[in-house]
Amino acid sequence: MSHTTLLLIAAAGVATLLLLILRAKVQPFVALVVVSIGVALAAGVPAADLVKTIEEGMGGTLGHIATIIALGAMIGRIIELSGGAAAFAHSLIDRFGSRRTPLALTVAGFVLGIPVFFEVGLIILMPIAYGVARASRKPLLVYALPMGAAMLTVHAFLPPHPGAVAVTQAIGADQGLVLLLGIPVTAVVVLLGYLVSRRMTRREYPMDPAVHAEVYGEQPDPTTDGGVGSTPAATKADDGHGTAVLTKPAPTTTTTDPAPSLASSPDPSHPAAPSFGMVLALIVTPILLILAGTLGQNILAEGSTFRAVLTVLGAPMVALLIDVALCAYLLGARRGWDRTHIANVMGSALPSVAMVILVAGAGGVFGKVLVASGIGDAIADVLDRTGLPALVLAFLTALALRAAQGSTTVALITTAGILTPLLQRADLSTPQLSLVALAMGAGGLAVSHINDAGYWMFTKLAGLDVASGLRTWTVLTTTMGVIGFALTAALWPLV
Repeated sequence: MSHTTLLLIAAAGVATLLLLILRAKVQPFVALVVVSIGVALAAGVPAADLVKTIEEGMGGTLGHIATIIALGAMIGRIIELSGGAAAFAHSLIDRFGSRRTPLALTVAGFVLGIPVFFEVGLIILMPIAYGVARASRKPLLVYALPMGAAMLTVHAFLPPHPGAVAVTQAIGADQGLVLLLGIPVTAVVVLLGYLVSRRMTRREYPMDPAVHAEVYGEQPDPTTDGGVGSTPAATKADDGHGTAVLTKPAPTTTTTDPAPSLASSPDPSHPAAPSFGMVLALIVTPILLILAGTLGQNILAEGSTFRAVLTVLGAPMVALLIDVALCAYLLGARRGWDRTHIANVMGSALPSVAMVILVAGAGGVFGKVLVASGIGDAIADVLDRTGLPALVLAFLTALALRAAQGSTTVALITTAGILTPLLQRADLSTPQLSLVALAMGAGGLAVSHINDAGYWMFTKLAGLDVASGLRTWTVLTTTMGVIGFALTAALWPLV
């Protein structure tokens, strides 16, 4: 089959995928599997090999990332329901002072965004932003905009978030190096995004009267046009893979536990919330272990006992497993939770990530089909002839898919499947592949707009109308995505 025919099949497959997700509202997991089967058959993959190809794509992807995503979700859930996330944010506000409260909330969004999924973190921190805005009588957007953008940045760039984990595995990058390079890159992106948001929020934007009343304790004026014209009673939340689910925000609470029995209920003899230092230590522990494993493999002599120990402890699955145990003890058992309650809290983290894991696996199937059918090589040939560097192609492809269908996770997984043959042909080093993964994250961060459930979640909670959301949230996330790509490009000559 000619390259032209294969490319037309690939284009038709991607177009069908977008139509199924956007117009037909098919769940992304189902859409990816259906399109993968259709592309495989159209491209001439023998029917006898079809099931094997699907199983290899699903198993090869989930064998690496399913455990990581599940353990990461458990860590975030324990921190959330123990009250540790809210306590951490309040401690930062106290440490930064009232004048730098927006920066404190931005830092809280960045740090808590590592273990906590975007939509959960936004629900936890938005009530704190409400309270600070009410006390200061300043616009809510001053606090909420940089805070939300910081969490979305971490969601797009860093493991253990599903898109970043899937990309790292698919293209053969090293997770430790992605963290080693990605954490400072992400921190700079968040800081520059904070400075951009300060300029953007110098002017005031129309605010939904109901949200205004919720934040400032004032009754809405029925004669005022609130723009969006709806209360935040039911907002669309991004479940991490492009599917909108309804989440009811609770501005006076700090958790969104769907099961009341799982609500944080420490023993009365341990009434204090987790300390700032404890929460911070639990967040950075797996990161440090993974980095130690990566450094050990690159610095210590092969065959060294210490290197072997660091390699085991630094394996992402082991590092996260250790941190789950520490969270269960320090934030749970030591504060009065019994074993059954700890098990229930950990188990409650899994339903919300089950579909994310399946979507990641279906993305692996799509990538496997592209390789098995020869489409991957055909795409690699075309991309090679463009003359664009792999880093640029990674960013632009992820950005285009993100803009087209809305989900960061789906955009990243699909980009990895499309570009993997080209990256293998380019024979890039592991550090270079890690930068390519970060460039994809930059593309996945940008252009959050009306087809992104996360856009609706933020704008509804912040009381913004559609136009104001595009002028603030969309512009800021796109600016930060471009900044992230520029930073990865600046690091490229150094690796």
